[in-house]
Parts: sequence; structure tokens; C-alpha cells
Amino acid sequence: MIFSTYQFILVFLPIVFAGYFILHSLKWHQMAKIWLILASFYFYAQGSPDFFPFFLGSVIGNYLVGTTLGGIQGDKYKMERKMLLLVGVLGNVGLLGYYKYTDFFISNYNFITGSDVALKRIILPIGISFFTFQLIAFLVDSYRGETQEYDVVNYLLFITFFPQLIVGPIIHHKEVVPQFADEKNQRIIFENVAKGMFIFSIGCAKKMLLADPLTTDAQLFFNHLPEIMMNGPIKFLSSWFYSLEYTVSYYFDLSGYADMAIGLGWMFNIRIPQNFNSPYKAKDFQDYWARWHITLSRFLGAYIFRSVYKRGNKYRNYYVATMVTFFVSGFWHGAGWTFVVWGLINGILVCIGSYRNKHKKKTPLWLGVPLTFILAILVRVLFVSNTFMDAWNVYKGMFNFASLGAGLSEAAHTVWTFIVNHQTMGLTCLIGLFICWFMPTTKDISDKFTTKKWYYLVYAAILLAICIFKMDKVVQFLYFQF
Repeated sequence: MIFSTYQFILVFLPIVFAGYFILHSLKWHQMAKIWLILASFYFYAQGSPDFFPFFLGSVIGNYLVGTTLGGIQGDKYKMERKMLLLVGVLGNVGLLGYYKYTDFFISNYNFITGSDVALKRIILPIGISFFTFQLIAFLVDSYRGETQEYDVVNYLLFITFFPQLIVGPIIHHKEVVPQFADEKNQRIIFENVAKGMFIFSIGCAKKMLLADPLTTDAQLFFNHLPEIMMNGPIKFLSSWFYSLEYTVSYYFDLSGYADMAIGLGWMFNIRIPQNFNSPYKAKDFQDYWARWHITLSRFLGAYIFRSVYKRGNKYRNYYVATMVTFFVSGFWHGAGWTFVVWGLINGILVCIGSYRNKHKKKTPLWLGVPLTFILAILVRVLFVSNTFMDAWNVYKGMFNFASLGAGLSEAAHTVWTFIVNHQTMGLTCLIGLFICWFMPTTKDISDKFTTKKWYYLVYAAILLAICIFKMDKVVQFLYFQF
């Protein structure tokens, strides 16, 4: 089920919201939590019905492992705890690996050995990459003795809370479980509901008015690169324009989902952490990854980087730990070598930014911000291309100056013709860039929200009304494929 649909906004959300707070008002607090869990199960099952039994089994299995780990602390059970943690982590990785990477490994096996093993064509369950991270984090924290004795209801609520279940933000048990237990959060707070609707409307507009049209247009280009190449080399303007489109659309698609999830959380009096902080205002790639998909970066930092990094050890220093972390990030994002290389390139750029910052080599903002954004476009090409050859052809097109024409006047005519033919998408892209660079973040805006200022409510109502009229065309979120 997608947030930006009639089914979700007009049916699912009102019923779940009303049932949850009615049960709380009757002092049936445990039943209210169970109601929300069952609603979240239904929400997930709508998207991946065939996988749902395995999802449920994985969630329950991790609870049993995690509670066991939490209950056998101390050196006496050190070896048993390590083995149990290993079994739990391998179980999660194995399930993710089967659904996400089976065909990747078969393809590589066929390439290396010359075999012709048939691909499984396994359908990737939605959200598996995200909830797997949360489950692994729960196991590791249980091993470290950092989890409380959560009962199964609180645990299930933490894992399955529907706003963040499929694409994040990736939440931590310490952030969410106490909020559900807080008595003041067990009643309707109209200020929070209004604020949640306000944030949700911004996210919905990001998704439907900016991301969807840009993504649809850019995908027509990137998904048909082999056919386009049959008509000759990719042109300079096309390669840059569609790459820019995808770069802008990816931000608004994922940050739009995060805003909607955060807004939904507010409606239920639950604070979900911020996931984006104007990443295209970053001055270098170290800054960029501190602003982009913040909860994913936080998870990778806490459970990958810190597991590798060891101060004073040259073989486990900051740069090695960074490269390992981004290798994992690249491989997590997709089953393909293009994603691995994408991750490693990001790691190199982060290391460069870190080195320069450590040695006080500051790049002025007027140069650092546009340079970082251009690099973001270049690495995004590799991320969205189906093959290395597709990416290489786009990169060659970016330097195909001959496609502009022989002289200045011919080049000007070529540029003008391109602008006329792409004016709608070009304007949408410019609006997106203006928002990225010159407008405050959703968090900055929502922090000032108050129902005492009527224009906030009017603004939200207008955005939602526009989006609702466009919901006859449903476009999935890009990160559903991960």
C-alpha cells in the first residue's frame, strides 16, 4: 500500500487512527497497541502478500533470539552469546540474500564458469532491506545488553509501525518504544495531528508534484539507452538533462516518503527521526552523507563503521572503515556491480572530504556546493544505469560537445530547441533545484508550525487537495526496489 493513494488516505488511515485512539480512550492500552500492530501487518501484506508469512516468521524469530541474548549477559555465557548472535545475524542476512542477491550470484557464477544456470527471477519483497537493518540492530543491541526486556507487543510495535516499515526512516528501539508507553501520547493531541497533516502534505507534494513527473521522464531515457544508442551517440544536452532530472527526483522521492512517514508519526504522537537535511547544500561528500538518508548513515556508522574502526590501528583507521562501510552501503542498495562501484566511489569522495577538513583545507561554499552537486549527478548516473556500458555511454555523452553544433550560433539554436522541447520538465526541475538550494527544510518549516497561524492549515489543505486530484496515477516510490 502506498501513502499517496485514495485507499491509504481515505480508508486505511482514518480507520486505523480512530480505532487506535478509541481503544486508548477506553483504557484498553494493550489492545490499542495490538490494533496498530495488526493494521501494520495488513499494511505490509497489501504490498507483499506472498512474503508476509516469512516476514512474520523472521520478526518472531528475531524476537526469540534477541530476548535470549538479553537474558544471558555476562562472561559465563560469552561463547554462547556470540554463537547465538552469529546465528541471528546470518539468518537475517541469509533471508535478505536469498530474495535480493540470488540472481546476482547466479549471473556471476555463469559468467565465471561459462555455465548456463537459469535465473530464479525472485520478486523482491518490499521493505526487506530496511526492516532487516532494524532487526540486526535489535540483535546487536541485545547482545551488548542495551535493550530492555521488551514484551512481544512493544517489540512488534517497534518493528512494524507502518509509517516507517517499508522505506524508513530507520528507527531505533530506544527512540520509539518509550513513546508508545508514555501516557500523554495515548490520547489525540489535535496540535500534533494538524502538524502531522502539514508535514504529510509537504511530503506528498514532493512525491507527486516533483518526483513523479521527473522520475517518469528520466526513466524513459535510462531504461531505453540501448535503443537510443542505435541512433547514434548520446547527445550532450540529453545526458546532462536526464541525469540532472534523476538526481533531483531521487531526493524528492525519498525525502517525500520520509516527510510523509514523519507526518504520520506526529498524528499518532510518535516522533520519527529526521532523514534529510538539504543534502544538495553540502560543501563536500563528507557533509553530503551527513545530510542524506541520515538514519541509514547512522545505522551504517553504528554497526559497520564502528565495528571496523579502531583508533591508532593503521589497518583499521578512519579511511579503511569508511571504505568498508560504503562497500556495504553499495552492496545493500542493489544486487549489481554498478552499486558496489557506486558505493566505493562515494567512499573515496567522503575520504577526500574528510582529509581536506582534517587538514583545514576549506573549499569556499560558492565553489564547494556546486562542485559537490555536480559530483552527485555523476555518481547518480552509475546508480541508476542498468549496466556499466549504459553508464559509460551517458558519461561519454556528457562530453559530446560536437552534438551542440559546429559554431556558436548553431550551438545556441540547439540549446534553444532543446529547451522548447523540454520546457515542462525543465521548469519542474528548476523549481526542484530552487527548493533544494534556497528553501528551508521541512523540519525548519514544521518547527515553526502552529495552529494559531491559519495560513499553515490553508497551505496544507491546498497541497493535499492538489495531490488527491492527481492520485488516479500511482507511481511507486523509487526505494521500493531496494
